[in-house]
Amino acid sequence: LVQKKLSDATTDAAYGILAALQVGRLKDEGKAAPEMISMIKRQNCDRALVNARVLQEVFGGNAVSDEYHIGRHVANLFVTQTYEGQSDIHALILGRAITGLQAFC
Repeated sequence: LVQKKLSDATTDAAYGILAALQVGRLKDEGKAAPEMISMIKRQNCDRALVNARVLQEVFGGNAVSDEYHIGRHVANLFVTQTYEGQSDIHALILGRAITGLQAFC
């Protein structure tokens, strides 16, 4: 199960990097819509938090030690998700693009 967790996290990270790279190239060419950036940011942050929590389980008690930084990453991602509401904000931006209806003022 540890290898599956590691492979899932690595796959998500690779997809996120490739998506960000592609959207970055499109942005450089002036072809990227703002919604593309919101989609990538939302997905990457959501998957990062999920995988950081899973990897925290893999590290066990070592996850909170200074030697490994997984505990710090989980805390930072949790703060971004909870207090800044980044996932919800990007969901509203994407929802507006999909439906054409403004969900916030």
